[in-house]
Amino acid sequence: QAPIKATCEDMSCKTGFPEDVHSAVVSRSVHGGQPLLNVRFRSCDGNKKIHFGSSEPEDFRVDEDGVVYAERSFQLSAEPTEFVVSAQDKETQEEWQMRVKLTPEPAFAGASEKKQKKIEDIIFPWQHYKHSSPLKRQKRDWVIPPINLPENSRGPFPQELVRIRSDRDKSLSLRYSVTGPGADQPPTGIFIINPISGQLSVTKPLDREQIASFHLRAHAVDVNGNQVENPIDIVINVIDMNDNRPEFLHQVWNGTVPEGSKPGTYVMTVTAIDADDPNAQNGMLRYRILSQAPSSPSPNMFTINNETGDIITVAAGLDREKVQQYTLIIQATDMEGNPTYGLSNTATAVITVTDVNDNPPEFTAMTFYGEVPENRVDVIVANLTVTDKDQPHTPAWNAMYRMTGGDPTGRFTILTDPNSNDGLVTVAKPIDFETNRMFVLTVAAENQVPLAKGIQHPPQSTATVSITVIDVNESPYFVPNPKLVRQEEGLLAGSILTTFTAQDPDRYMQQTSLRYSKLSDPANWLKIDPVSGQITTTAVLDRESIYVQNNMYNATFLASDNGIPPMSGTGTLQIYLLDINDNAPQVNPKEATTCETLQPNAINITAVDPDIDPNAGPFAFELPDMPASIKRNWTIVRISGDHAQLSLRIRFLEAGIYDVPIVITDSGNPHASSTSVLKVKVCQCDINGDCTDVDRIVGAGLGTGAIIAILLCIIILLILVLMFVVWMKRRDKERQAKQLLIDPEDDVRDNILKYDEEGGGEEDQDYDLSQLQQPDTVEPDAIKPVGIRRLDERPIHAEPQYPVRSAAPHPGDIGDFINEGLKAADNDPTAPPYDSLLVFDYEGSGSTAGSLSSLNSSSSGGEQDYDYLNDWGPRFKKLADMYGGGDD
Repeated sequence: QAPIKATCEDMSCKTGFPEDVHSAVVSRSVHGGQPLLNVRFRSCDGNKKIHFGSSEPEDFRVDEDGVVYAERSFQLSAEPTEFVVSAQDKETQEEWQMRVKLTPEPAFAGASEKKQKKIEDIIFPWQHYKHSSPLKRQKRDWVIPPINLPENSRGPFPQELVRIRSDRDKSLSLRYSVTGPGADQPPTGIFIINPISGQLSVTKPLDREQIASFHLRAHAVDVNGNQVENPIDIVINVIDMNDNRPEFLHQVWNGTVPEGSKPGTYVMTVTAIDADDPNAQNGMLRYRILSQAPSSPSPNMFTINNETGDIITVAAGLDREKVQQYTLIIQATDMEGNPTYGLSNTATAVITVTDVNDNPPEFTAMTFYGEVPENRVDVIVANLTVTDKDQPHTPAWNAMYRMTGGDPTGRFTILTDPNSNDGLVTVAKPIDFETNRMFVLTVAAENQVPLAKGIQHPPQSTATVSITVIDVNESPYFVPNPKLVRQEEGLLAGSILTTFTAQDPDRYMQQTSLRYSKLSDPANWLKIDPVSGQITTTAVLDRESIYVQNNMYNATFLASDNGIPPMSGTGTLQIYLLDINDNAPQVNPKEATTCETLQPNAINITAVDPDIDPNAGPFAFELPDMPASIKRNWTIVRISGDHAQLSLRIRFLEAGIYDVPIVITDSGNPHASSTSVLKVKVCQCDINGDCTDVDRIVGAGLGTGAIIAILLCIIILLILVLMFVVWMKRRDKERQAKQLLIDPEDDVRDNILKYDEEGGGEEDQDYDLSQLQQPDTVEPDAIKPVGIRRLDERPIHAEPQYPVRSAAPHPGDIGDFINEGLKAADNDPTAPPYDSLLVFDYEGSGSTAGSLSSLNSSSSGGEQDYDYLNDWGPRFKKLADMYGGGDD
C-alpha cells in the first residue's frame, strides 16, 4: 500500500457541507460498528454546536466528529446505496443536508491482484483563529480508506500495509502509534507501527472466521507527547479464503413421509453451515443426494433442493408394508457446488415411511361359536380374531366391532382387546334359557380411521357368531314382590293373614315343589306354612309397635327348591296396619308447677294419643267428681283440640305437692278415655310467677326411681359401716387373747431381729438331711428290737386328750383353758423332757459314750436336799428320783 498524505486548499469560509453529493467506495460486506467515512462540515463560527443525523438510522450512524458508522452487519448490493446526512445547529435549529452514495468495491481475482481503492477525501471544516485578522484555514485530518488483507497469508512477516505521515514532520520530530483491538488491546501484537517512519505492518496470518475486521486509530505526537494531529481511524478488512468445509448441523437427520404419498410431497430439510463468508462463493453451499438405500421400488424416490436442502418425493410407490425406511447420503459442497474447487461434506438422512390405513381388518373365520349359562352378565362368550397388515397399535390397525343383526334387545356387546385387537363378545343383559336358547349374531369389523382414498378393498369385514344358552337352576321368585296386605291392627294370634307363594322359572327341570320359611320377622308376629305358603299370626298385630314405620310392617320369607345346586329366593310381605281406637289419651307433662295464689297460676297441658285420626284428637278435658276437693280447688279449660289449661279455682292454696286427676277422652268411635294424674307442685311465687321459697325446691323433688336408688345407696353404706365395726371388735378380742397367753417378760418379738442369713461354707453343704429327723421317724418302732430303745426317745404310751380351744374364746375363758392344758401336760408321761430338753441330732445307735442318764453324780452337791423337786410335778419326777431318792 502506498502512503496516503492529506493536503489542503485555500477557499472562502461558508458554513455547511462542502458538497451536495458525496460518493465513497467501501467493501461489499459491512459489519456492525464499522467506520465507513468522514463527512466534512465547515463552520465559520467555531463555537457552533452541530448535531449530525442520518436518514437511515437503522443502518448508519454519524458521530459528533463526523465519522459515519454502520449500525448493523449487511451486504451491499451491486447498486449504489444512498442516504442523507444532516447537520443541525442546536441553538438556531438551522439545518444542512448532504446526500451520501456508497458503492461496493469490485471483487478481487486473487490476493496478489488486490489493490486498495483510494476514496475521495472529505475536507475537514475550516477553523477561524480568533487572534489573527485574516482568515486562515486549518489543515485537514487524514482520511484512510479501508485496507483489505487476505486471511491465511504466508508472509513474510512482518508484512507492510500502509505508511502514515503528517506534513508537519518536516518541521517537527514526530512519533507515530496505533491503538485498538489487535494493537494495544487483545488480541495484542497483531499490528505494529514504526514510531519514526509511521510504517504500519501485520505480524502474523489473520483468520477471518475469528475476526473479520480490525478498527485501529493512528496518533501523531511530538517528542514531548503533545498531540500534533487529530487521531485518524484505520479499518482493516480480512478477505475471506475458502479454508472451511461445510458442516451439517446433525450427522443424522430423521424425517417421515406417509406411505402412498404423491410425487412432490415434502419430507424434510437438511441444513449445513460454512464458516467462510456466506455472501461469497466460499460460503455458498449446494446439496445433492449421493445414494438411496434400499433402491426399491425406484432408485430415485427422493430429490433435494440444491440451495435450500429441502427433500421431496419424486416417484410414487411408497408402501410401508414393503419398505419401512429409506437411508439417503446427502452431500453439501461450497463454491456454489463446484466439484473442482469446492469443499464438501456428507450426512445421513433417515426417512421413515409412516402407515396409513390402506388395509382393512379381515376376520380369520366366517363363523365363530360360543356358549353362556343363563342369567350371567359380563361374561365373555366368544373371541373374534382379525388380521390387519397396517402398523400395530395405530388407528389404522385398531379394530372396532359392531353388531349388525341378531340382537334386537341389546343383550350382547363387543369390546376390543387393546393388545391382541380381538373382539370380545360379552353378555350385557341376563339371558333366560326358557325364552331364548340360541342367538345368531352378525358382526362387522372396521378400523378407527377410514381407509385412505384410492384403496380398492371394502372398508369392513363381516362374520357370524353362534351363541348357545345353557340351562341352569334358577332361583324361585315371589309374585308379587313385595306383596302389600292391608289389615286392621288388633288381629288376634292364630288368624290367617294371607298366602304368599313363589314360582320356579325352571320349566324344563324335574324338581319337587317349593319349600317356604321365614327369613325376617322383627316382631315375631307371623309364621308361614312350609308347603302352601299360608301366613298366619302368632301374636296380636299392633300398629303402635316400634317395629312399625309409617303404618307399615315388613317381613321377609324364603322359597327354596331342591335343584342342583339348590336355589332360593326371597319375598317381602308388607302389612299396612289400619288404626283402631285401642289407646286412651294421656296427659303431658306428668308434673307441673304453679303458684299458691290465684294469679298467675295457669298450667298448660297436652293430650298425647298413640292412635291417629280419627281415633285421636280433638280431645275432651274434665276433672272427676271425686274427690270433691279436685273441682273445688281446680278448674280446667280446653284451649285447642289437643291442649288445655289447668288453674286454681280458689284464691289461695297452701304450698305442697298435689295429685290432680284429669279425665281425657278422644274422638274415636267408640270413644276411649283415661284418667291421668298430674303432679302439681304449689309454691310461693314472686310477681313474675317464679318460686321464691324452699318449697319450690322440695316441690321439684326427685322421681320415684331416683329416691329408691338413693335409699339403696344409704342401706349399702350402713351395712359396710356395720361390717367394719364388727371386724374391728373381733380384731380387738384376738389381740387381747394373745396378750393373756404371752408373758410380757417372755415376749421376745421385739428383741430378736433377723438381719441376714448366710449359709455355711462348702464343707457344711454335704450332709444327710434324714439324720435331722426324729429318731422314731428314721427307725420305726415296728423294726426296732426290744430292749435297745434309747432312753431319751419318746416313751410309747397312749396319747392324752388335751382340751380343744374354741375358735373365738371369750377372754374370761382363757384362764380356764390354760389351767386345763397345764393339768393335762403334767399328767402326760410322753411329754418332753424325757431325759433331755431337746433332741438336737441323731447320731445313730450304739454310742460308746452311752447316755448321760446313766452317770451318777459324785459331786459335793450330793448332800444337798432335793426333795423339793417332788413338788414340781411329773416333769421333774426323774430328776427327783436321781437326787432325792437316797440310795435307791
